[in-house]
Amino acid sequence: MEIRRFTEEMEESWLSPFAALSTKSRGRLRPIPQCPVRTVFQRDRDRIIHSKSFRRLKHKTQVFIIPEGDHYRTRLTHTLEVSQIARTISRALRLNEDLTEAIALGHDLGHTPFGHAGESALDEVYSKGFKHNEHSLRVVDVLEGDGGLNLTWEVRDGILNHTGDAVPATLEGQVVKLADRIAYINHDIDDAIRGGVLRLEDLPSHCRELLGDKHGQRINNMVMDVIKNSTGKDRITMSADVKRAMDDLRNFMFERVYIGSEAKKEEEKAKLVVKYLYKYFMEHPEQLPVEYKTDKKARQLERTVVDYIAGMTDRYAIRVYQQLFLPSPWVD
Repeated sequence: MEIRRFTEEMEESWLSPFAALSTKSRGRLRPIPQCPVRTVFQRDRDRIIHSKSFRRLKHKTQVFIIPEGDHYRTRLTHTLEVSQIARTISRALRLNEDLTEAIALGHDLGHTPFGHAGESALDEVYSKGFKHNEHSLRVVDVLEGDGGLNLTWEVRDGILNHTGDAVPATLEGQVVKLADRIAYINHDIDDAIRGGVLRLEDLPSHCRELLGDKHGQRINNMVMDVIKNSTGKDRITMSADVKRAMDDLRNFMFERVYIGSEAKKEEEKAKLVVKYLYKYFMEHPEQLPVEYKTDKKARQLERTVVDYIAGMTDRYAIRVYQQLFLPSPWVD
């Protein structure tokens, strides 16, 4: 018996009736032969991990732009924390952990340099608007590999709908959407306290009383609440009290950290870097890297420039900016 088929049978006998089964996937954009070892969702996870876009996440901003300390989160460590939280919830609910992991690992592949500052800058200059979740789907469908990673419909749906008002079609996607929020609220609090932007005592007292004072306590209480309130149901949810506390923490972080704080003081500079790069390459498309120049007939110039800039890491964007706009030192 093929190993893959054994795994598929295990899914069918063990997973919840609400779980997405590998054998019931709606398929890929382009059909491919089955792997004898891995299920379709396991292959998607592997394709994402081995992609260049995934590796670049280690040098993309989470909250602090180009932090000097070694312990601040990056977009990659955020992704790994989302994956861990989502897998814990999915395993407890007997959902498809492989699908959950694939969605979690791919959900932010389309994030820009400088995090949401870069996303905001591209959204302002690109005529069609820019949203990182939509670009994440473009990365896996078009930009990565030889014409995209050709992922399954379920993973693509989870990536596209991990943020905003849309609800993912699978419970696994819904788990990732909630795990993303649980992860970033808590690790951004941790980073803000480490950076001296917040003190623990600043957090709303009712949130601390309900969820706990420590990083691990808050995550554990949120995760346990999701598991308790989603068991045996066809949707992923929280209790009203815990959801209210989580939303209050999120609003608090917008007021004290995400907008106008010491952690964000470099954001306007970062946005200018992105906008200047966009303007320059729109006016000088011959300066695009060769892989983008050779493809310009297949894509509109504006789309090509956005693809190039969105794929940059923080430090690469700064290096290109310096090369284009700052004079090089004279060496005698």
